[in-house]
Amino acid sequence: MAIRLGKHVYCQKPLTHSVFEARVLTELARKHKVATQMGNQGHSNPDSRRYVELIQAGALGDVKEVHIWTDRPIWPQGIGRPSGTPPVPKNVSWDLWLGPAPERPYHPAYHPFKWRGFWDFGTGAVGDMGCHNSDLAYWALNLRNPKTLEALSSGVNSETAPKWSIITYHFPQEGKRKPVKVVWYDGGKKPDPALARQKSLPGNGSILIGSKDSLYIPMYWGKGTFLSGATEADFKNVPETIEKPADFNRHHYLEWIAACKGGKPAWSNFDYAGPMTEAMLLGLVALRSGKKIEWDAKKMRVKNVREANRFIHKEYRKGWVL
Repeated sequence: MAIRLGKHVYCQKPLTHSVFEARVLTELARKHKVATQMGNQGHSNPDSRRYVELIQAGALGDVKEVHIWTDRPIWPQGIGRPSGTPPVPKNVSWDLWLGPAPERPYHPAYHPFKWRGFWDFGTGAVGDMGCHNSDLAYWALNLRNPKTLEALSSGVNSETAPKWSIITYHFPQEGKRKPVKVVWYDGGKKPDPALARQKSLPGNGSILIGSKDSLYIPMYWGKGTFLSGATEADFKNVPETIEKPADFNRHHYLEWIAACKGGKPAWSNFDYAGPMTEAMLLGLVALRSGKKIEWDAKKMRVKNVREANRFIHKEYRKGWVL
């Protein structure tokens, strides 16, 4: 509604609740020429921005494999619907809080924080942290529209995301960039620490494995380590084309405000953030369908598993429309 009214929009990750919604927002923002920004603050981190420049300049060679993991969920998942009907707190408008989700009784199992694990409200660990932890790889490698996806998990039910999952994305070749396999881990699952030459791995991180070198980031974003021993100082010949703010959290908002005032588009505008959100949420489609899926991005449908398409979009409660 805001975009159709010509309003500029800043929206937190993962931007939308479904793949279809992400596509709609992307196309609407482009059509109405509004300034947009998704709240994946690491996109403004100066170290991450420099790594994007270096990776795109060939510092790692051909990156064919990426591993990304998070310590989420830090809320209950792999559970059923809670029982009982506690009274709604006086400060909560329960009908408004439900929004387009199917009607159900209030319960503290959802509000104010634990809703993230429930399919009707949230997108589990992948949606909650995917657009943070995966951002460097998606930006640096221009990852769009995975060709196939497959998932393993602790088990999926109709109420909540699983306790843990491992989702493998296969991205086709894009220009000079060769095909890339991206593996996502959550719920305590992690890649082999040896890939980063570590004895153990922290709760969040990523490893980009290239033909010349590999890069290990031991957090959502920020300072990392080239496994060859190289440092950023070794790449002084690579020009800096993206600004490097000192206070990147604040800059992420200011960048959007500048775009609202007629400046250049924010770096995580919906032309970037929308397709990234689509890709992350497609992981949930593979997870919930329980099968390897083949994605047709142009037609926005799963080609090989017809029943998986019911997870691409959703029905809205009466009174709510897109």
